[in-house]
Amino acid sequence: MGPRIAILGTGANGSVFAADLIGAGHDVTCIEQWPEHVDKIRADGITIEIEEEGTFVTRVDTMLHLCEVATLTEPFDIVFLLLKAYDTRWGCELIKPHVADDGVVVGVQNGMTFDDIIDIMGADRAIGSVIEVSSTMLEPGFVERQSPHARSWFGVGTDDGEVTPRLLEVAELMRHVGEVEIVYDIRSAKWMKLVINAVELVPSAILDMSIPGASKIPKMRELMIRAGNEAIDAGLALGYEIVPIFGLDDVDPTRPHEYVRALFEKLMDDFVLETTRSTVLQDWIRGRHSEVNEIHGAVVAALPKGSATVNETMIELALQIERGERERGRSNLETLLAMLGSVAQGDTELVE
Repeated sequence: MGPRIAILGTGANGSVFAADLIGAGHDVTCIEQWPEHVDKIRADGITIEIEEEGTFVTRVDTMLHLCEVATLTEPFDIVFLLLKAYDTRWGCELIKPHVADDGVVVGVQNGMTFDDIIDIMGADRAIGSVIEVSSTMLEPGFVERQSPHARSWFGVGTDDGEVTPRLLEVAELMRHVGEVEIVYDIRSAKWMKLVINAVELVPSAILDMSIPGASKIPKMRELMIRAGNEAIDAGLALGYEIVPIFGLDDVDPTRPHEYVRALFEKLMDDFVLETTRSTVLQDWIRGRHSEVNEIHGAVVAALPKGSATVNETMIELALQIERGERERGRSNLETLLAMLGSVAQGDTELVE
């Protein structure tokens, strides 16, 4: 008998996980907080459209709303946590009574959530993960998956880097979703992902553009890289190592800013489509709070005041948008440049 699996947070990426694991024959319980999404999946299953592959519908036998977690009677062996970074702590507290004594919670999330999971679950019941999957969900029960299995990547690791039987089991399960590597310094790997998140998520969202679309604007591309450079400097200040992710093995730790550009090029070449919208933009389209504080805020907090000007400015604009004080759109580039004191005329035209 295989492990009892729960997916806590069955949004876009959580639905992708659910469909792939259920399709592989595993016992999966899905748990979600969006009522309409829960109802739609119960009625019609999860519909996932994968470009160049087709549309697939997966029936879900056990789809629970958060309020139904208290009715669970059998413990889970593995819980894949796919909530937003800011929901990590309450999510762990919610599911903790329903995790087996030798079970684990796997944080398949952006942001530095691993130590929050450890704080609640204990180091021996926590696994960290770096995630690179592109998917969009703007309506209940329907997901557009932009990165099929061959272009989805995960890193997984334990607190002390030990390769445990449970870690190997988790890695094997995640290989149903994409490529998986065992990572021996999961915190550093997660910060490297935070670096690329600082490059792509909010910068493209404030322009209301896809990630590749925003990157084709020369001035915006350089600001995106600058945000990443500040992020990698922050990581080094915190004591993290420059480690390979996304299968990018050629890493020179003495040239951190070159690594940022290499990561960005790898992302553009291998993991996103021209239409890929960041998770932040998807949150804003749905009227939801984003992970701006968990990404850019972490960078600003790690550096001396005034050393992370691009990330500070991204936070300011993003929060204005979330409060309804500013519209997202390309005009924000001129505002961003003006706030940083480097306005240049004609730089907002797209490069063909």
